[in-house]
Amino acid sequence: MSNAPVYYALAQARFNPIAAMSKYIEQVQDRLRQEGYPLFERQQVMRLRVPGGGQDQGEPPQIDQAESWLITRNDRTAGFILGTSGITFHTTHYETHETFIPALLRGLQIVHEAVVLDHVTRLGLRYLDAVLPQDGETVERYLVDGLHGIRFGAHQRYSLSESVFDTDLVPDLPKGTLVARVYRATSPLGFPPDMMPNGLVLMPKFQIKEPQQHAVIDTDHYVEAHMPLDYNKIGEYLSMLHATTKSVFKAIATDHARAVWS
Repeated sequence: MSNAPVYYALAQARFNPIAAMSKYIEQVQDRLRQEGYPLFERQQVMRLRVPGGGQDQGEPPQIDQAESWLITRNDRTAGFILGTSGITFHTTHYETHETFIPALLRGLQIVHEAVVLDHVTRLGLRYLDAVLPQDGETVERYLVDGLHGIRFGAHQRYSLSESVFDTDLVPDLPKGTLVARVYRATSPLGFPPDMMPNGLVLMPKFQIKEPQQHAVIDTDHYVEAHMPLDYNKIGEYLSMLHATTKSVFKAIATDHARAVWS
């Protein structure tokens, strides 16, 4: 699409935990620097850990700190988030899955060359699309009838529609999970609380700081399994995740929306 509505996208691969990742970060960072990602930042992420059964039963929730590293392009349009058990490639200037997916695979390969990974446990893609009506239009023209929400005369602050699907990828993998959400609001264009583009800048057309009627299509598709570190297979799985995500996007957006974005 020449006028694609994607304003943030990420691709993620989780792998067997590497507790000593900090020992290898200089090597990983230097390799990614040579690939065009020279900016480097460390960050501490706060995580709430709720004890489960067994010996932890009865213990209060704990807040843990997890270290991760941001390795980013000079223009802050794309980069990697590396943790002790996963790598994410994210971008605010998405073009096509044909360059997006290989970027994650290259990052995963560089990490493997440094730490020698054993396997991958999760693959996922997530996209945020901004539905920004043109002058004289409403959001309804861009969303299929079932997503128009409840109308009864009162001012609506916001609305949320969510659907969760089981997806079949290939026979040797368990079912995937596809979550499709549509947020509608009159507000600045923002992000879900669990998805922030740390270290990146938005395209100018998506830097909307004043309240505006809009919707956000949030699609999250992932599969969890014990997967060997076979880059060709992993690339195929990610392409399958993308294909199904594209199908649900088509089921959400109207013909008019696709014509505007084409």
